[in-house]
Amino acid sequence: MKINPATILNANLTSINRRQFLHTTLFSAIGLAVCAAAKRPPRILLRSSWQTVNIGDIAHTPGVLALLEKYFPEVEVRLWPTSVDNGVEEMLRARFPKLVIVKGEESLKAAFEECDFLLHGSGPSFVAEKDVVRWSREAGKPYGVYGITLSAPGSIPALSAAKFVFFRDSVSLAFARENGCTCPVMAFGPDGAFATDLADDAKAAAFLKRQGLADGKFLCCIARLRFTPYWNIPRKHAAVDETKRARNEAMKERDCQPLREAVIAVVRQTGFKLLLCPEDETQMAVNREMLYDRLPEDVKAKVVWRESYWLTDEALSTYRRSAGLFGHEMHSPIMCIGNGIPAIVCRWAEQTSKGFMWRDIGLNDWLFDFDDEADMKRLVPAVLALAKDPVAARAKAAAARAVVERRQRETMTELKRNLPA
Repeated sequence: MKINPATILNANLTSINRRQFLHTTLFSAIGLAVCAAAKRPPRILLRSSWQTVNIGDIAHTPGVLALLEKYFPEVEVRLWPTSVDNGVEEMLRARFPKLVIVKGEESLKAAFEECDFLLHGSGPSFVAEKDVVRWSREAGKPYGVYGITLSAPGSIPALSAAKFVFFRDSVSLAFARENGCTCPVMAFGPDGAFATDLADDAKAAAFLKRQGLADGKFLCCIARLRFTPYWNIPRKHAAVDETKRARNEAMKERDCQPLREAVIAVVRQTGFKLLLCPEDETQMAVNREMLYDRLPEDVKAKVVWRESYWLTDEALSTYRRSAGLFGHEMHSPIMCIGNGIPAIVCRWAEQTSKGFMWRDIGLNDWLFDFDDEADMKRLVPAVLALAKDPVAARAKAAAARAVVERRQRETMTELKRNLPA
């Protein structure tokens, strides 16, 4: 059989062309995929939303979301929550319509595959440490921690592996350093709740109108117990902790008396009224028993006791309409200062070191140690000064807010360094 050299040549050329075509197509596809990956916005998995029985725990999430929206409007954020029930999911979606909420293992698996960075949100501790470790192990991608308090050394190894850790009070930062945390970037970083900008103006205005509270003519006050009695919230299914209950009973009169005295002084010496309001679902009862029911009748006539729990949006709209806030809680004051509203914090050892953030942002004069009898006596004059000179109080709140916003910018700059270009 005679073989035509041209046929062999054509066959070889066809084979070569096919290989070249496949080679070119393969690398074109890879190139397109790389380009697509490079051009898509970064994706952040936010681990937050710890519980919904406390408007402060709720506020951590929208605060961080608002910061991410402000500084990285192009970034896709997925929320990995513990709980968004009780109307919180609807509230978050109304404010952040593009938010993706991770639900179930399939959704979480996709987030692990598709997100570039995990950000652990603000909290009383490294709340979701186990989940962050899981992310590191299974996704093999970086993570950072934003605005936590630290009081136990067990979390140091996982914190050391973070790209950054921002502590919401300087005491926690010092504790981390003293206990050998080697994270490359550690600094003071404000609690995410400072940036919360939720609002339900209609509901707040309607409530205030019903109660006869005029904008700018009332103060808010919150009383609490040393330990939150979660056993009084049916859906928490918490057993009674007799040690904590006994501590609450032993200290509640001592702790609440200065608040009552401040309420009485404000009503009798100024033209302001008072709103007794809750930060968590147990505090309506505390406000009633320890404050409202023990007030003189002439004072009680100008004091409103809120008998129902509310969500963060209505609470913050109410705080914005007030002349200021004082009490035993932390996150209502945080949200107030973040919105330029004066706020006084009373703390004790059972609340960890978080209260010292007031010192860190220049509000030491508005921080009261209720484990110190002498310091407790400063409260009434401070509340009266706030009420009698609201202009100076607002200026003081604005200065603290400026400190917070400067640190927020700096923390977001650090986050940007760790996101894909």
